[in-house]
Amino acid sequence: MADVPAEDLKTTPLTDRHIALGGRMVPFGGYSMPVQYPAGIIAEHKWTREHAGLFDVSHMGPSFLLLHEKTGDADADHHAIAALVEPLVCGDIKGLKPGQVRYTLLLNDAGGTLDDLMIARPADPTWAGSLYIVVNAGTKDADFARIAAAAGDKAILNRADYCGLLALQGPEAVGVIRDLVPAAADLGFMTYGSFASDFDTLVISRSGYTGEDGFEILVEPANAAALWDRLLADERVRPAGLGARDSLRLEAGLPLYGHDLDETISPIEAGLDFAVSKRRREAADFPGAERIVKEHAGDLKRVRVGIQFDGRLPVREGASLVDGAGREMGRVTSGGFSPTLSAPIALGFLPPGDADEGARVTAIVRDKPILGTVVKLPFVSHRYFRKPSQEAKS
Repeated sequence: MADVPAEDLKTTPLTDRHIALGGRMVPFGGYSMPVQYPAGIIAEHKWTREHAGLFDVSHMGPSFLLLHEKTGDADADHHAIAALVEPLVCGDIKGLKPGQVRYTLLLNDAGGTLDDLMIARPADPTWAGSLYIVVNAGTKDADFARIAAAAGDKAILNRADYCGLLALQGPEAVGVIRDLVPAAADLGFMTYGSFASDFDTLVISRSGYTGEDGFEILVEPANAAALWDRLLADERVRPAGLGARDSLRLEAGLPLYGHDLDETISPIEAGLDFAVSKRRREAADFPGAERIVKEHAGDLKRVRVGIQFDGRLPVREGASLVDGAGREMGRVTSGGFSPTLSAPIALGFLPPGDADEGARVTAIVRDKPILGTVVKLPFVSHRYFRKPSQEAKS
């Protein structure tokens, strides 16, 4: 994304709160966003792992796709709205259960990734025939245009990116939510609902981008600051910025669009096989299906891997990955220092034959070689909360 002049950066409903807290504001996705607060990235990272970190993610792209003509049959109306978006993505949207959230990818005709996103079916049958969709900040205008074009005159896409979107993440997040909106604490991982609260209706999903248990909360802009204040009044909660969000997602082995995913990288190359639903794969009815089905069968030239490096020097995006003879095999796409492991870690791409767990690889940083080892992802185990019924199906 091209640099945006400071005066043209967008703000969120919480910008004043970040400034008052001493947040260091930086451009990100066309917005002015806090990269950290005075405590610092490592402290924010560790607090989220141990307690509950509160992130402003209002720069993201929440929206609602609404069917124009509904039959009143909840399943039929869901199938109708799903049929409008399935030609764009590789996920089984038709098969969503009420209240379920699914991670999927928007693909181009070559099987490359235009964006990764969340699509959810409402639990309330009166809202059947609609989908809650959240896309990434840097791609949201193009994503929204693509979805609206696919919907044509059969549905309308209502953007909700003027609202506040808060991410409450960490092992104590559920206790905080239980005190605020008791019913929301009963959600399982990757489910959502609408809940009455002191801040009017909140759309809450049990999801996030840190590898921890947590929730994302969509709130009307007029109530966003009051909700932020209420959450921060809880001693279990502290604010966290983009820096900690990035280090947490890196430890969790989660890809960042524009870095570990782009228009040339397929879901299979990125290690996101689970996002290509079996029904869709067997039907081969999504963009780039011919390539992706072959890759799923093992016809791959590169795969995303996790690498833990020796020493303490972080290996950043763009560093070459070479073999023992100095031959370039791939590149680092995300890298940094892991506060949890006290070691440099990175995501990158290697040929399948060089990507086995335990394989040694060398990164070139400022013309100096740094040895690393391919490790199983995630670097730090996920701690998502699944109900017993979800565990039985996983």
